[in-house]
Amino acid sequence: MGLPETHYAKSGDIHVAYQVLGSGSRDLVFVPGFISNLDHQWEDPGFSHLLHRLASFSRLILFDKRGTGLSDRVPVAGLPSLEARMDDVRAVLDAVGSKRASLLGASEGGPMAMLFAATYPERTQALLLYGAYAHFHTWVMSAEKVEAFVQRAETNWGAGEFLRAFAPGQLENERFRQWWARFERLGASPAAAIALARMNAEIDVRDVLSAIRVPTLILHRTGDVRVNVAAGRYLAGAIAGAKYVELPGSDHLVWVGDIDRVADEIEEFVSGAPGQGRVDDDADRVLATLLAAVPAVPERQSASFDDRAWLALLGRHQASALAAVAHFRGNLVGEARPDGSLIAVFDGPARAVRCGAAIVDASSGELGLAIRCGVHTGEVQRHGVEGVGGIALHTAQQIAGLARPGEVLVSRTVRDLVAGSGLHFRERRSGVELKDTAGEPVLLFVAEPEAYRGAALAPVAGIAAPGFDELSKREREVLALVARGLSNGAIAGELALSEHTVKRHVGNILTKLNLPTRAAAAALAARVGLR
Repeated sequence: MGLPETHYAKSGDIHVAYQVLGSGSRDLVFVPGFISNLDHQWEDPGFSHLLHRLASFSRLILFDKRGTGLSDRVPVAGLPSLEARMDDVRAVLDAVGSKRASLLGASEGGPMAMLFAATYPERTQALLLYGAYAHFHTWVMSAEKVEAFVQRAETNWGAGEFLRAFAPGQLENERFRQWWARFERLGASPAAAIALARMNAEIDVRDVLSAIRVPTLILHRTGDVRVNVAAGRYLAGAIAGAKYVELPGSDHLVWVGDIDRVADEIEEFVSGAPGQGRVDDDADRVLATLLAAVPAVPERQSASFDDRAWLALLGRHQASALAAVAHFRGNLVGEARPDGSLIAVFDGPARAVRCGAAIVDASSGELGLAIRCGVHTGEVQRHGVEGVGGIALHTAQQIAGLARPGEVLVSRTVRDLVAGSGLHFRERRSGVELKDTAGEPVLLFVAEPEAYRGAALAPVAGIAAPGFDELSKREREVLALVARGLSNGAIAGELALSEHTVKRHVGNILTKLNLPTRAAAAALAARVGLR
């Protein structure tokens, strides 16, 4: 039997290599660990056997993370964060037409699979974890051991030396040793392997576990040499309703040892659990990142404006902020407020931080307006297309209130989840103790200046927008005021119209632009530079 055909899905500017085999009624995505190579993995009989077993009861979807295997090589500094890996999985799912799939996260693939399941429960049939962990330094390696690994990789990567750390039971198997050495070389370059090791060492998804609400199976070998078995036991206790199966053996790799036992457990779970839906009936609770942006203007500055000039300044700020939210794939929560503040929701924490940086940079540079931003990741209750509510939203607002003018202040959860994104933070002692839903202190961190570098996003006039040319002159005037965050009543007063007429204009605008909400229309207006 020949190799399955390799295809490429576009994730942003990156081509992600993937393969599909099997024709089962349920989709199963294998999320690889440290390194992978779609072609070379078929050359090991154990790996090939595992994949054929999985494909016997599913449509099996395989991929190489960006920067590894057959996917696009990227600059070492651009190796994937968990957020980028989630984007890659979504791109592959979309490419193969999969609306919902089970995710099998092995080893380092586990944390991303957990984050995906919490963020996109509607696309996750079930979560399967093998040899996975929530916090690298607790259950995999200490910081000192990571640096020792890095030193060895500088000179010995690609020679097969690291087999001992993954599958000591195969050390006497010369065929496997040679295959493994080539697997290292074809999986990642030495520099990429080092960067991946350091990025993985920053992983901490412990705060995410309580938000996982899909059927979950956890498999872990008792003597796992790379990830301590306590990691699996911790996951089993922290993920509601999870099934835990402890297997004998010390080899970490899923494709060595008792492969059929692993495949049997997965087949039984995938075939039975996914049809049951989520662990609970709370179908609209998801993990999300909230950004709160609040103008922080000294009294002497506001006093220098009359009301019309001040509202115009806030309108320009809101237009710029909405353009940033749209650019970073966020959604406005509700409407922009008359005081210039706004709340936006994102499915990735790094995008939320960079959006906050863009808002701060644009408003301070172009407008001379100081903005405080707070960012927090937590569970939210979805209401309709863009509405959300919950404690996480209020926490983001509280954090924004503690930020200094011109700062993006984030919670520890955000800091932990952006590992590998290139963002850096320093701890902030606020003097005010915030508590999360479990009563634990919410530690705060300030985004370092590199987050702001090149972040400003000026609206570009003339951007093509379907239906935009169909708007009348009056509808464009109304849309410009919507972009400034004005209510229908305020727009009516501004244009000397009845509120009913304004409501009709807004309805026509949404129809012509094929948009679902006022917030979406405001974001479009910001993108095309409408004032």
